[in-house]
Amino acid sequence: MAELEGLEFGKSDFVLLDEVTMEQFMENLKLRFEKGRIYTYIGEVVVSVNPYRQMDIYGKDTIDAYRGRELYENPPHLYAVSDAAYKAMKRRAKDTCIVISGESGAGKTEASKYIMQYIAAITNPSQRAEVESVKNVLLKSNCVLEAFGNAKTNRNDNSSRFGKYMDINFNFNGDPTGGHINNYLLEKVNVFVCFQLLRGGSDEMLESFHLQNDAAAYIYTREGAAATVSSTYPATSNNDRSSHKAVMNALGVIGFSEEEISSIYQILASILLLGNIQFESDGENVQVLGQEAVKHISELTSTDPDSVTKSLLFRTVATGGGEVIEKGHSEQDACFGRDAFAKALYERLFGWIVSRINSIIEVKDYNPVLHGKNTVIGVLDIYGFEIFDNNSFEQFCINYCNEKLQQLFIELILQQEQGEYQREGITWQHIDYFNNQIIVDLVEQPHKGIISILDEACLSVGKVTDTVCLDSMDTKLSQHPHYTSRKLSPTDKTMDFQKHFRIRHYAGDVTYSVEGFLDKNKDLLFQDFKRLMYNSSNPVLKEMWPDGQLSITEVTKRPLTAATLFKNSIVALVDKLACKEPYYVRCIKPNEMKSPVLLDDARCQHQVAYLGLLENVMVRRAGFAYRQPYARFLQRYKMTCEYTWPNHLMGSDREAVEAIVTQHGFQDDVAYGHTKLFVRTPRSLFSLEQERAALIPILVLFLQKVWRGALARSRCRRMRAVYTIMGVYKRFKVKAHFWEVERRFAGVRTTADYGKSVDWPTPPAALSQFHNITVMLHRRWWARQIVKNIPPSDMLEVRAKVSALTALSGERKDWGVGRAWERDYLANTSSGFIRVSKELKNKDEFSQILFSGSCRKVNRFNRSTDRSLVVTDKYIYKLEPKKQYKVLKKVPLDSFTGVSVTSGVDQMVALHTSSQDDVLLCLQRGELSPNQDRVGELVGSLVDHFTRSVIHQHLAGIFQVALLSCFDSHWS
Repeated sequence: MAELEGLEFGKSDFVLLDEVTMEQFMENLKLRFEKGRIYTYIGEVVVSVNPYRQMDIYGKDTIDAYRGRELYENPPHLYAVSDAAYKAMKRRAKDTCIVISGESGAGKTEASKYIMQYIAAITNPSQRAEVESVKNVLLKSNCVLEAFGNAKTNRNDNSSRFGKYMDINFNFNGDPTGGHINNYLLEKVNVFVCFQLLRGGSDEMLESFHLQNDAAAYIYTREGAAATVSSTYPATSNNDRSSHKAVMNALGVIGFSEEEISSIYQILASILLLGNIQFESDGENVQVLGQEAVKHISELTSTDPDSVTKSLLFRTVATGGGEVIEKGHSEQDACFGRDAFAKALYERLFGWIVSRINSIIEVKDYNPVLHGKNTVIGVLDIYGFEIFDNNSFEQFCINYCNEKLQQLFIELILQQEQGEYQREGITWQHIDYFNNQIIVDLVEQPHKGIISILDEACLSVGKVTDTVCLDSMDTKLSQHPHYTSRKLSPTDKTMDFQKHFRIRHYAGDVTYSVEGFLDKNKDLLFQDFKRLMYNSSNPVLKEMWPDGQLSITEVTKRPLTAATLFKNSIVALVDKLACKEPYYVRCIKPNEMKSPVLLDDARCQHQVAYLGLLENVMVRRAGFAYRQPYARFLQRYKMTCEYTWPNHLMGSDREAVEAIVTQHGFQDDVAYGHTKLFVRTPRSLFSLEQERAALIPILVLFLQKVWRGALARSRCRRMRAVYTIMGVYKRFKVKAHFWEVERRFAGVRTTADYGKSVDWPTPPAALSQFHNITVMLHRRWWARQIVKNIPPSDMLEVRAKVSALTALSGERKDWGVGRAWERDYLANTSSGFIRVSKELKNKDEFSQILFSGSCRKVNRFNRSTDRSLVVTDKYIYKLEPKKQYKVLKKVPLDSFTGVSVTSGVDQMVALHTSSQDDVLLCLQRGELSPNQDRVGELVGSLVDHFTRSVIHQHLAGIFQVALLSCFDSHWS
């Protein structure tokens, strides 16, 4: 029960009244209304009084205050019952619904919008885009449906002329994933959207639709325009402009394309223009007055003007023999047909909009196995009970709908609850209440009810008038205690003969005028209009009229009447609500003047009586707030008791439940039924929920610990197995590699190349280093085998070539490796040089000539002369070949620090010394071999000599460094 409000605001729960009397109930209701407390509880039922003013009790702070809280933790509010329905749906995975009831003007539509806003605000904390999209569509659909389905009446500025039941689908996380809207449209024109279009549309839009900015200029909106002057919708008001923009924006957000939005307003314009079409008769034929409106309608509906005129003036019928004839309308029939066509256009448009929204928000391809249970919260906002000065067929249907909803309330809250106490053996004092089943039967009973009588009259052959239908009702219902008419009560002058009948509804007596009942109940829409719309080139309009594809001669069943269709939809609605756990918002209209300060005692007392609120208080005071089967209660709360966790050892679930109740000390607040536990106050249940909520994290941590330990052990076993397998596999791969190497190199000793051409197998990663060492060892062995076969006389040349290869390191493309190196080229070509070389050898005591050959010396003035170069193991000589190889220059070999060569094919060589100028010369190629390269031979001979010389080992190191570093740049 509610708390946290002082006594100066009255009792926040009617259950707390000292005595359950109408006087105390009204006194508490009036006090709270005067103090600005428009919400009061009856247990879990919220009683809401329309404040007729804006109240600052719906902001974000208020939403946060009610989120996740129990009903009695905060003052009464719509948000509390919304949160209770949401928690019940999420905790118990059970479908719930919120039924908003009350008469017209009591604030049902506003209540439904606040409920939707609250549900949208508390869901999707992770801000997932797809969930936000669903929420936006659900919220924006309210704006669209209100514009197309609500109107201003003399009792309500925002009267629902349609019923709306919305199912919101939630996933296992409690986030909305989609929804579905059922509509129950009664009013076919004169709704907000028509005024928004005429007064809020831009001049360009109205001009394109052939409309003018004046609602009084059109018959279908003229009456509403007169009623709204200086009221909610004054002419050319900014309110209409902003509302029109809001609806256009909402249609776009929902997902309607620009073409679809344009088609919607084109159809609205067609309906308004259609209402202004007039007919005249010359006694035989009927003509349309003015063809301009017909042309405009044809343009807006994308149809042929002649076909539109023909549909308005003629009816095409098929005779029994299959002959097709055209039957002209009378002036009255043409007017009836025009109005029926306009209403059908609007009805099809509204139905198409709802179905289009449903196609966007419905849950598609939902798999409970993959996504968990899909639960639903239903929100019902439907027209309220109406009593006007002149009550027509629409009020009859609306009031019948309210009778059905009241019957559901009686069955679920009063009848079923008391029946459950009796079945469960709970001590109970029976409470009397009015059961309106007798009124429901009066309307819907087969063969005897008013709807059946209306249908029978519509199906009768011949001229059956409303008066004849009233006589039939008087005859068949004369003994019914809730039906009367002037014929049955001749002294009651509040009714007229052959016009009125009265039903004693649960909400009061309502006198209905039978005029127009049959016409509104029949389907007066001729097939010609259906074919006309189906043949439209506008795909949206064509989609709305699938039945127009039937041919004229095709036999079809007689369509159901409007009353039967409405009855079937309401019965289906009640069945849908009955299978869900209901939460109620009972709305009360405080006065007829729409005053924020006046509460009319008589008016409100009448509503309290027919809503059965006093009986609800009595049942609540004597009953129990919560009941649950023992097994389910035990399953939810067994962790709060040491004797039941994790499993009890008692004789039955009831004994285990008693142990839980006793341990928590609220055994005086419960009763034990045959199969269920009944808890009287929400506080006891809340204490259990609090303890359960505190234990859940502990249990979760325990389960996580156990599960993580199991996962770790399993992972450890798998890793051990993996490492074992990896070890075995690695050993196998190593052995396999050895086996493959052995196989490939088995006979290399006997091959010509000693295995040089054999491809090595790719080693496993573990043998990568070993493989590189093995390859190196094989190469060394291969080299040794090759070297063993070289004659000693060739070893000097081989060593020189190896030294040249090492020194040049690929810097020169061709350095003579492919030919035999003669080394002493001058001795082979000149006998005079042999003599000179002997003299020099005796004189300078060198052991051997490392290299000799002809060259051209280049000085610093870029002059060149022919010279001979002789390199011995002690000196380097520069000789003059033309003067009998006269020695021009002699330089000790150990004074040379390096040699520089180019990377090209030229024979340029620079000999560097440490004490004298460098020697720059160009070696000459052989006369018989003009492409012979001798630079490599010179470099190889020098490097080999310096490398093998023990005496000059240190100098060799210096020479090699200088030699190798000189190749970092090309000679220029």
